[in-house]
Amino acid sequence: MSQPRTILGFDFGLKNIGVAVGQELTGSASPLTVIKAREGIPNWDDIQTLLQQWQPQLLIVGLPLNMDDTEQEMTASARRFGNRLNGRFHIPVEWQDERLSTYEALEQLGIHDKMQAKQRSDVDRISAQLILQSWLNQQ
Repeated sequence: MSQPRTILGFDFGLKNIGVAVGQELTGSASPLTVIKAREGIPNWDDIQTLLQQWQPQLLIVGLPLNMDDTEQEMTASARRFGNRLNGRFHIPVEWQDERLSTYEALEQLGIHDKMQAKQRSDVDRISAQLILQSWLNQQ
């Protein structure tokens, strides 16, 4: 088998993009940080800094789908974000179904309402971790 890869996972949002890091060697993901975005446009310099710091060989972007597997407006935005990541940094991007990841993150934090969360960034980072962890689990 080839060398185990370092992977960054992204939970795309219009204001915040949660980021997690994972290792194929251990098969585990950890919450990392949140990148600020304006109307879905991320701070690309912050993303570049992260990529230089972690040197990932693969990027995983959460794909928000409806419960019936249909796509929604956010699905197209997340795809655009992933395609731009690939275009700018030339790192392969794969997609991971992210249904219920925010709900699961809120549950882990013991929060019942996303808008109630004072630490919204914790929710976004943990959502990114859950997305990346579910991708790793499927490998």
